[in-house]
Amino acid sequence: MGKQYRILTAAATAVALTFGATAYAATSDAPPAPPPGGPAMMGGPGGPGGPGGHRMEERMKKQMEQLHSQLKLNADQEKLWQTAQDTMKQNRQAMRESHRQMHEQMKSLEQQPILDLNAMNAAHQKIEQQNQQLREGTTTAWLNFYNSLNDQQKTTVSTALKKHFAKMREHEHKMHERWGKRDGQHGGPGASAPAGASGTTKP
Repeated sequence: MGKQYRILTAAATAVALTFGATAYAATSDAPPAPPPGGPAMMGGPGGPGGPGGHRMEERMKKQMEQLHSQLKLNADQEKLWQTAQDTMKQNRQAMRESHRQMHEQMKSLEQQPILDLNAMNAAHQKIEQQNQQLREGTTTAWLNFYNSLNDQQKTTVSTALKKHFAKMREHEHKMHERWGKRDGQHGGPGASAPAGASGTTKP
């Protein structure tokens, strides 16, 4: 889940390092894509097509719009902003399409009586290489925009990113706490034994 979250947030940053790469993704120095069949790959609750992903995209969009209004860009900077936005959207769509194709390919491979794990791994490696190129393209576009800003504008962007980083850390901390509670409830270390499991019986 942590990897899926970072992949989604990774999509636009650099500025891209957060607002946009993501996941993607993204995203940039993004972590590896989830294994075939994982929720993010298949569009599950934490994946690009899930409700969590859509809510995150909406929040990111609002943050980007707010940042855009604060920067007061000149004409050249505005062109670079639009280029970065367009690149991010196109690459995000391309990644979603590649995930869809990966899903279909895996379904086909899973129908074989004897699984060809080499073919499955090769397919996964191929799509990850393609997605890495898309992530790098998104990051480069945002870095080109960021490098066009003056110091005052970069300070505005840096302040916004620091706030976003803090929210990411807070989110991950809450997720870890939730995992710890869940593990404790399902027999993890320190979990209490069920009633009647002490090994003694009533006479």
